[in-house]
Amino acid sequence: MEIIKTPIEGLLVIEPRVFRDARGYFVETYNEQRYFDAGITAKFVQDNQSSSVYGVVRGLHFQRPPYSQAKLVCCTRGRVLDVAVDLRHDSPTYGQWYSVELNEDNHRQFFIPRGFAHGFSVLSDTAIFTYKCDNLYHPEADGGLLLSDPDLAIDWQVPEEQRILSDKDTKHPLFKDLGVIF
Repeated sequence: MEIIKTPIEGLLVIEPRVFRDARGYFVETYNEQRYFDAGITAKFVQDNQSSSVYGVVRGLHFQRPPYSQAKLVCCTRGRVLDVAVDLRHDSPTYGQWYSVELNEDNHRQFFIPRGFAHGFSVLSDTAIFTYKCDNLYHPEADGGLLLSDPDLAIDWQVPEEQRILSDKDTKHPLFKDLGVIF
């Protein structure tokens, strides 16, 4: 596997080795020792999966301390644009975001350490999105950031009039109103 560093410290794109032949393909999606050797030492305790249609935008979500979560995310069917926003107040990239396309053909994964808001948009007709978390979900620690925040200016690659959002995701605060979380 290849580890690709991003301009934001701690955010990593993982390109696993894909073995293809006439039968299809094989890919190792997780191996604790290999990830540990690559510097990803999170101990994952929960796996999640979602199914969404084109235009769905989920996020930007995070869990407040002490329940913050690191995530290892991938798209096993379809295409998504995955986005992470740095909320670590002492980080030189505080308030900056990075995005990567994850899809069923590139098999890329995105490692998002604790201290980030996370979201994704669905770019294909349907998508299956899976992720590992290093802490259990706690509803009382749920937090979010408005995905259409003009100061962040994230290009979700879905026209605004075609976006499908949860009611909850339309009510998150702007980044400038968030305060110190991490």
